[in-house]
Amino acid sequence: MDRKTWLAVGLSIAGIILFQWYYQTTYGPYLKQQEKLRAEQAAAAQSAAPAPTASATPTGTPVTAAAPVEPTGPVMTARSETLAAKGKKDAADFVFNNDAGGIESVELRMHRSEDQSLVSLNRDRRMPIGALGTDARTAVVGFDMATDRANNVVTFTKREGDGLEIVKKFTLPAGDAPEAPYVANLEITFRNTGTTPLSRPGYFLSAGGAAPIHKHDLPLYTRFDWSHDGKMNGIDIGHFGASGLPWLGIEWRKASDTFSEAVDPVRWAAVASQYFCTIVTALDEPGNSVAAAQFKVPGAPADQPIHGLQGAIGLKPFTIEPGATRTQKFQIYAGPKELSRLQKLGYGQDAVMNFGWFGFVSKFLLWAMNLLHGVLFGSYAAAIVVLTLCIKFALWPLQNKATNSMRRMAALSPKMTEVREKYKDDPTKQNEELMKLYRDYGVNPFSGCLPMLIQIPIFFGFYSMLGSAIELRNSSFFWIRDLSQPDTIGHVLGIPINVLPILMTGSMVWQMAITPKTGDAMQQRMMMFMPIIFLAFAYNYASALSLYWTTQNLFSIVQLYLTRNTPLPVLEKVKTPARKKQDFSTPRTRKKRP
Repeated sequence: MDRKTWLAVGLSIAGIILFQWYYQTTYGPYLKQQEKLRAEQAAAAQSAAPAPTASATPTGTPVTAAAPVEPTGPVMTARSETLAAKGKKDAADFVFNNDAGGIESVELRMHRSEDQSLVSLNRDRRMPIGALGTDARTAVVGFDMATDRANNVVTFTKREGDGLEIVKKFTLPAGDAPEAPYVANLEITFRNTGTTPLSRPGYFLSAGGAAPIHKHDLPLYTRFDWSHDGKMNGIDIGHFGASGLPWLGIEWRKASDTFSEAVDPVRWAAVASQYFCTIVTALDEPGNSVAAAQFKVPGAPADQPIHGLQGAIGLKPFTIEPGATRTQKFQIYAGPKELSRLQKLGYGQDAVMNFGWFGFVSKFLLWAMNLLHGVLFGSYAAAIVVLTLCIKFALWPLQNKATNSMRRMAALSPKMTEVREKYKDDPTKQNEELMKLYRDYGVNPFSGCLPMLIQIPIFFGFYSMLGSAIELRNSSFFWIRDLSQPDTIGHVLGIPINVLPILMTGSMVWQMAITPKTGDAMQQRMMMFMPIIFLAFAYNYASALSLYWTTQNLFSIVQLYLTRNTPLPVLEKVKTPARKKQDFSTPRTRKKRP
């Protein structure tokens, strides 16, 4: 390599080190505080015992201690009751709060945190799921609760001073229902028990709250999304911070703890972390607005806060005549981001997966990976490897054609160098002669890039899919404890050592070394940046992404070695068929028009 190439490689390595320094500086304290907080919560949970209270609790109803709450807002600690939604296995426990009339938390028995405790959605949040409020964080309280365990029904009732009676009925579907076990149906009835018409400006129905669950979850995965006219809109936790160019003194948006937007119609609203979500769907009359609020996770110190958000869907204003009722129906989903389950909900709720531009690729890859996992292997790592091989076999003819084209380009390289030297002072003429050279020898300069262009959507499809799909969570492979997280084996100077991305980069360098060289020296130097770019892109991401790309690199290397053993192409000019000369000796007769 010449001096410029060594300089480029050095700058690339320096860029990687600076990126890791920025990552650790920006997210390191957050991740450490997240891990410390979870350890403290686990220790507190083991040492604390439930504190029963003397209340009007039905016989046999368990009473749990109130969860810690933030120091502001209405306190909802009267009592709680738990109902289990049962499928083939006990999959979820819904904990109801009687004061705000909603779901205080949902414990997922099939999913565990890093400390092996159950994943609990909406835990320690101000707004229960399904609570009515005047905004995203102020709940209407004072409900009475009645529990029908035989039918898995919880009913909340409240009568206001002007005669408006609010009845909220939560029903957990039977275990064999298609939407079970993470769905609760909600029916809200407003009844005018007075003698004069009653009007309300509308309520907000809470979707609960979401916060990072895993210590490596980044803030961008904490989101509030909603469906407007069949299209998903949303914000992440970063929306609540100030936006602008602070070094220029320009501020587009000031920091705020709240968000609201009037959008009509709104079919559903959701809060989500990286692999879990809670969705409230209006089944009959859609909403007309959305609202969200930022909160600090309880227990985090003020100088290193961990933020979550809670959201709500706005219900339209209404007027009820004396003796009349108004009923609205909703569906609540609280569980993992499983594409197949979300698609069954029926209103496009699978958009919370946030697959992005290459969503169709992500969905196909997820379907194929689950098929291979369920039918053949029982290992997601093996499914990813086999899926990668299937993709490479499908692209084998195209890759061979591209490799042969690159070999022809390499054979043509001396003639191309002559043209560049001859017309180095006339770029226009140089390009014309190069194009003529390509035509004369039947070489397509872009055909070697086609396999890479096809691989890019697949790479980003995997990237998007692995960022949201629950399937790989806690799936292990050799030294990798969790395929949905980086495969860190240790730290050097605070920088994590992730093995698979390093192997991926090495395989890319190996592949480039045996690939026929095409293009000029500058293009070849630019290609040397590709391994560095991919290393930065995948270093702190799910190790399954590096597993896929490393596998496809190794398969490509084998294919290149097989292709290299074939005879070199003979460089010959392409024979173009001569144009047929027209005979002008015989005059042509023109047909007469009728």
